[in-house]
Amino acid sequence: MTDNKKIKFAIIGCGHIGKCHAEMIYRNEEAELVALCDVRPKSELNIEKYDVTFFQSIEKLLDEDLDIDVINICTPNGLHADQASLVLDKRIHVVIEKPIGLSRAKCEKVINKATTNNKHVFAVMQNRYSPPSVWIKDLIENKILGKIFMVQLSCYWNRDDRYYKKGDWKGTQELDGGTLYTQFSHFIDIMYWLFGDIENIQGKFKDFTHESLTDFEDSGIISFDFVDGGMGNLNYSTAVATQNLESSITIIGEKGSVKIGGQYMNEVEICNIDGYNIPKLAEANPSNDYGNYKGSAANHHYIIENVIDTLKGRTNATTNAEEGLKVVDIIERIYLLRDSELLKQNSKQEIKEA
Repeated sequence: MTDNKKIKFAIIGCGHIGKCHAEMIYRNEEAELVALCDVRPKSELNIEKYDVTFFQSIEKLLDEDLDIDVINICTPNGLHADQASLVLDKRIHVVIEKPIGLSRAKCEKVINKATTNNKHVFAVMQNRYSPPSVWIKDLIENKILGKIFMVQLSCYWNRDDRYYKKGDWKGTQELDGGTLYTQFSHFIDIMYWLFGDIENIQGKFKDFTHESLTDFEDSGIISFDFVDGGMGNLNYSTAVATQNLESSITIIGEKGSVKIGGQYMNEVEICNIDGYNIPKLAEANPSNDYGNYKGSAANHHYIIENVIDTLKGRTNATTNAEEGLKVVDIIERIYLLRDSELLKQNSKQEIKEA
């Protein structure tokens, strides 16, 4: 692809995150937004500023044979994998908002399609671009902390009836998939990016405040071992009252300790390493603001830049499909444990009532 050619994008899904993608494409001088797609009428979407062709189904978009290099999928989680497969069958590169799919099998299908059609799959994991994330990655890769002993991941957010609306896809098992997929997969990705895969998973799960709002738990305490050594723990909840509390990672190593915290893992709170002085880090971007609630870092401009640079041969994809699959695989294994525990509880209850 020539360096002066603009990369042409289309977006499927024009909700909050789809509009974020649209804006980042719109602002990039090397990108051109050529189409938008959503099942809702255009008049309901507030997308008038983007003077591009609009479609109300992915099938109509793909049948039109427009000149499109990349399609960004910003739809409900449960639709990602199947829609990505349709796009790849048209030999178009695809950017997929997290998660790539709601099962390892679905993700593998996407990867196989990409391989067959020789196309890229870009998994959106924008927290990797936050200055504290870039810094800690360098620290780990250069073994500044030495051998890693323990890692604690804490994710405490608010998601109440302002977020979960009756009739919406959020909170449904089929389209949402669960708290770890929708709220906290970015932080599981950071953990995997730094320390690799996990094993020996154990956990407890609870639904404190969402029984009438969602099909799944709102809280969990998970322990595990890292395949490459060290042990870890993940505590998470969306039952926090009023507003988000924190997203943090604490790392205990042979040569020191580090904690990155704040509401969105955007602040270095502790750096205690003998003989090491932390460099001055760039200020982190604010979180994505959705009105009544907030999400992860607003780093989507980096995603679009990486897609363009990759397709123009300047660099490689920051988060590829295989890494996106591993995050889904970790969450799926945690949820298999959850479902197994739930079956045991139900069996005990049935025996008690018999």
